[in-house]
Amino acid sequence: MKKPIILLFALAVVFGCSPKKDDQATVFKKINEEVLANSRAYETLEEATKTIGHRLTGSEEGAKAEEYTYNLLKSYGLQVEYQPFEVESWSRGDIEVQIGSQGSLAPMPAVTLAHSPVEAEITAEIVDMGNGVDADYEAKPGAVEGKIALVYIGTLPNSPEGTPGLHRSEKTALAIKHGAIGIIIINQVDGGVLLTGTASVTGSLISIPAVCIGKEDGLALKETLTKSRQFASIRMTNKSGLIKARNVIATIKGSELPNEKVIVGGHLDSWDLATGAIDNGIGSFAVLDMARTFAALNLKPKRTVQFVMFMGEEEGLLGSRHMVNQAIENGTIDQIKYIMNQDMSGNPAGFGTGGRPEAEPFFKQIGKEIMAIDSTTYKNVVSNGAGLHSDHQPFMLQGIPYTSPASRLDRAIYGCYHSDCDDFDLVNKEHMVNNVRFSSMMLYALADADTLPAQKLTDVETKAFLERHNLKLKLQIGGDWRWDD
Repeated sequence: MKKPIILLFALAVVFGCSPKKDDQATVFKKINEEVLANSRAYETLEEATKTIGHRLTGSEEGAKAEEYTYNLLKSYGLQVEYQPFEVESWSRGDIEVQIGSQGSLAPMPAVTLAHSPVEAEITAEIVDMGNGVDADYEAKPGAVEGKIALVYIGTLPNSPEGTPGLHRSEKTALAIKHGAIGIIIINQVDGGVLLTGTASVTGSLISIPAVCIGKEDGLALKETLTKSRQFASIRMTNKSGLIKARNVIATIKGSELPNEKVIVGGHLDSWDLATGAIDNGIGSFAVLDMARTFAALNLKPKRTVQFVMFMGEEEGLLGSRHMVNQAIENGTIDQIKYIMNQDMSGNPAGFGTGGRPEAEPFFKQIGKEIMAIDSTTYKNVVSNGAGLHSDHQPFMLQGIPYTSPASRLDRAIYGCYHSDCDDFDLVNKEHMVNNVRFSSMMLYALADADTLPAQKLTDVETKAFLERHNLKLKLQIGGDWRWDD
């Protein structure tokens, strides 16, 4: 009775037939059903925040997070590996900040910004440098030499049109360039929330102490400076040294184009003031559940898919830089065709083209198919901006196209960014599930596409792309601009 089956299989092989592959709409339906029924993104993030805590790169907790995600991906039946790298790890020690008139200083709540010196003790006059951008220093030449710069972390109200929105690390680099011996950055969140994060554009130690103070204290200080000179005493100790960290990579080999890779990644590491549930637990644990979904459904798109937990993002994109540098060194960089970055991913209404407008028709078309599954949540929004300071950046600088979910978190949640209130109680389970559903569909569409929506740019094209998106200045400040003009 088995002979007819064997004969049919033989005929299929002879005539080049293969078992029928589900069409994309069917795959999307299966993904939707699987995630709605069995998603573990929320539950595994809850478990990790309770049993591990924060996930600072180089810490004992960071190593536990690497092992947790490695074992979790293994349990899904996936091929998993560590990608180790050596990193200069920073951790905070003690801090004391006092501010006031000369000879009459009073304590002020403050938090150290990462990569500040291992030890610092300074007392100097404070100079208000507004937004802390080039124009502010040009308007007051030499004003901060030997002094402490006071800058706002965002862009102040009523600032000139076109004022660049620089990262805290870029503002610190400019303060150092103009001779400041310290920098005080004012947070933009109400309620005295203190923000941490790196003040280094390179991930290495900076030469001056950098601290953050609350919005209310900072704005009051700015007002006082219009009437009288103010001084600050900053004392701090920190720790820094080379340690080992690991990206965690799970791979599903492509069924037709195994040497072409589509990467979906999110940074696993977090700062140490809380558990990093939002930044970036919701992104990285969504990636883990996307991997679970692909494994559960035995999805085998044409291209190889890699699910990556990046470490060291918070300290200067260290894990993603390492992955890109290693790919350049071993000659596999051209195999990486697309990256999807999941960083603080909320409730997706669409996806971004990563500044590549030629990709918009693809995302719109796939978006229509996703809307056929759920048009209540998914709105087929396509954004066209390109930015820096997340794990897509090293790939983008090599001309590799990227996408990210087009989503927004509740405004109140952003107030806990990099602060001591970034805990699991902020996480919305439904939003995590939606992100896994829609991102898994888009990831499958990218990995299985006959033609990708955007191609790798040449070096000349990459330079023009970065200039077109007004990223040159920021990259120059960060030391990542490799072109001679």
